[in-house]
Amino acid sequence: MSSPVGRTLGRYMLFDQIASGGMASVHLGRLMGPVGFSRTVAIKRLHSQFARDPQFVSMFLDEARLAARIHHPNVVLTLDVVATDGEVFLVMEHVQGQALSKLASRTMAQQARVPTPIALSILTGMLNGLHAAHEATSERGEPLNLVHRDVSPQNVLVGVDGVARVLDFGVAKAASRINDSTGEGKLKGKLAYMAPEQVSGDGVDRRTDVFAASIVAWELLCGRRLFATEQPGKTIKNVLEKPIPRPSSIVPTLPLALDKIILTGLERDPTARYQTAEDMAVALEKVGRHATAREVGAWVRETAKDALQQRSQKLAEVEGGTPSDMGLEAIAAELISNSGADLAVPSAPPPLPASPSQPPSQLTDVSFAASQAQRGKRRAPLYLLVALACIALLGVGAAGSRLLSTTNQPAAARSASEVPLVEPTPAVEARPAPSASAAELESPPDAATVPVATAPSAASSTPAPMPKLAATSRPAPASAPPAKTSSCSAVPAACKPPWAIQPNGSKRFKPQCARYLSCF
Repeated sequence: MSSPVGRTLGRYMLFDQIASGGMASVHLGRLMGPVGFSRTVAIKRLHSQFARDPQFVSMFLDEARLAARIHHPNVVLTLDVVATDGEVFLVMEHVQGQALSKLASRTMAQQARVPTPIALSILTGMLNGLHAAHEATSERGEPLNLVHRDVSPQNVLVGVDGVARVLDFGVAKAASRINDSTGEGKLKGKLAYMAPEQVSGDGVDRRTDVFAASIVAWELLCGRRLFATEQPGKTIKNVLEKPIPRPSSIVPTLPLALDKIILTGLERDPTARYQTAEDMAVALEKVGRHATAREVGAWVRETAKDALQQRSQKLAEVEGGTPSDMGLEAIAAELISNSGADLAVPSAPPPLPASPSQPPSQLTDVSFAASQAQRGKRRAPLYLLVALACIALLGVGAAGSRLLSTTNQPAAARSASEVPLVEPTPAVEARPAPSASAAELESPPDAATVPVATAPSAASSTPAPMPKLAATSRPAPASAPPAKTSSCSAVPAACKPPWAIQPNGSKRFKPQCARYLSCF
């Protein structure tokens, strides 16, 4: 399988690997959106031996389908799935942080222990994320009965924002799955973090994740491993039979109330455990002080300082030189050139067949002009309707004002008391206007633009002058064609015209000629 670095996956760019697991590797990626929008993401890629196996590919797709139903701050969000060149890529949100396994290992290597308030905050976030997964439903609101089955420090990511997030539902299993690609009775996950019923091959449910999360809690608080050994058989025996010491017997400074909570979560009988991850999280919240997100983030930055610095350098390389650094003119030209594939923008009609008397470039100009003219025709009725609506409102108001003013006055005084609908200018006040009929009042200010039939006045053959309307009474066009700038006289030869005809007959605008588009 070829190196993925630098590959384009639809609207994503694939970059350096940042992590690797038993089933897939994780790479930095970049979402390349329109108008210069971009976003850094994490892209999971199946290992080559699994990418050729239809069952593993099906399991990989199931991960995306199920994980996409989980929306919670303590779960890494699944954004997209891309299938190309016989491979499947899972796009997830990128979290600047470090896996809990590496944070704990580095702390243990320094002969230290994770501070209890920080450990409690991380464990509570992990349990809340698991509960959100257990409560996930389908599009029809049916419970998915989702079980992670691989809860371990490797699958808990702690960000520099101080938030713990559960990730990697690659071995998750839901009752709604039609194809069980994991196989019945096949051990999945890590032996040292399995529940007894999972090791024995019995059925698993959300309480299985509670047991695994309790192992993580015991190890994080005590600073040592609970069941793990170098021999897989002995590890399984420890999971099934080894007595579990109280955390306070290992670390005397731990609150005694933690003993009951951790040991309840580690009950080998599922019915004696916490029945939900949320129940255990609520119990932990009542014991001791929990570190704030700011404190957890500071601890992550200090503990994983070297790794985060390397990640920041990679991020700077990935995020540098993205479309957000392009000029607006180049972005506009690029959008126009790609409008046929990605944007719902009307494209110019295909060029007419070339004839000996008319070169292809002139035919393209004609097609482009015809397209612009057609757009103008579509907008014209809208402008006309707006103008007619405004004129009708003015006419109705004028008729109503005249009716009210004349109804309550004697006939002899009506002619002298009539006033125009709109306040006249001083020039109109100096010259009183003769009486006008209602039809004349309803006529628009510019009869040449919108003709309206009017009846001649009975008193005079000359129609009465209309009062001058305020500048805001006439609707302005929604947009006007851009005027050609003085730079049009300096258009380089390479930009005449500013587009190139592709072999398929479509036009691709030249980015360097974007500033001259208004000249054509």
